[in-house]
Amino acid sequence: MSAPDRKAAAGRPGRLIYGAVAGAAVLAIAAGAAFYLATQQRDGSGQTADLVRVSVSARACDPNEITVPGGRRSFEIVNASDRPIEWEILDGVMVVAERENIAPGFRQTLSAQLAPGDYAITCGLLSNPRGVLHVTESEESRAAAATVGLRHFLGPLSEYKVYLVLQGTAAVDAAADLAQAIAAGDLETARRLWSLAREPYMRLEPMAVRLSDLANAIDPVADYLEGREDDPAFIGFHRIEYGLFAENTTDGLGPVAERLVADMTALKDRLGAFALDPTLLIAIPRDMAAQLAQGRIATGENHYARTDLADIAANLDGIRKVAGLLRSVVAPVDPELEAEIADRLDAVDARLAELGGDDGFPSYESVDDAARSALAEAFGRLAETLDRLHSVIGVS
Repeated sequence: MSAPDRKAAAGRPGRLIYGAVAGAAVLAIAAGAAFYLATQQRDGSGQTADLVRVSVSARACDPNEITVPGGRRSFEIVNASDRPIEWEILDGVMVVAERENIAPGFRQTLSAQLAPGDYAITCGLLSNPRGVLHVTESEESRAAAATVGLRHFLGPLSEYKVYLVLQGTAAVDAAADLAQAIAAGDLETARRLWSLAREPYMRLEPMAVRLSDLANAIDPVADYLEGREDDPAFIGFHRIEYGLFAENTTDGLGPVAERLVADMTALKDRLGAFALDPTLLIAIPRDMAAQLAQGRIATGENHYARTDLADIAANLDGIRKVAGLLRSVVAPVDPELEAEIADRLDAVDARLAELGGDDGFPSYESVDDAARSALAEAFGRLAETLDRLHSVIGVS
């Protein structure tokens, strides 16, 4: 599907029912390995006054218990294991901030606005014990809490909730169609529907990744599981992808597809009931853009179907939706920033359009290091611009 056709398809359900709802196993292919390593920073820098350094071994974080004052805090995550890792700050099952695809021997940094309280931290493999992050009261956190102007965000929050409901419904329907094709043993139809089912979920992903229990059931990647493709926790989209595109069969996928429909339904329901707030709304597009820029574009995650460009395009749809809502808030305060956000979004869209064609996107294996690097840089510049919303709008 071409970029214009894809955008039209994505917007069509919203135009039809928006009024009603509103009223009511391999880390990376060899060709991409060099670029992937280039996106990482080698371990070797020491702790600084502005960074909390966390080393992640094969089994735990060091330190495993951290205390910081509330406010905006930065962490340097060092991969001291022999596997790629992800590191997350969790408030219950809610992901506050994360970095993924950190290669062995490399490090990445992340910054997050932290309210006082106790958080869990993941330490590499999903099966590893979690650490604890204690966030204490501070003058910065008290000042931040006092600056939230909810009335400016009522419209954007309501409209984004509508978007989540629409895309959640589309995701459930698409997963059900996929499960039906798998039950019928129709391999070619199941392959086509697998790709289509990814699109609404990828539009939801900027928010869905915050719900760690459901994200780990719907979209776990074998790279982060101890047993890789043989791990019992390898379920959801990528287990189905592995069967359809690597094993070339629908055999054994029926229960996995039924579980995917159930988990997608649970996601839709939870997103519909979720209490959004301005702080989260600002963080969602920035964090998704940074996640793409700092790892996923380099390696891809659809290791068997290689449909990563379609995923990235749908992610951009989700990012653009939230960023567009925030532009209406920032425009009266800083019109230059509002215009810059629009330019950055268009720049990413142009990079994606260069990689597509009349027949849609090619296999991700055909996307060379230079093209991946240029796309990652465009997302990185977008993330940097979106990060400025935090201070300009005055919401912590």
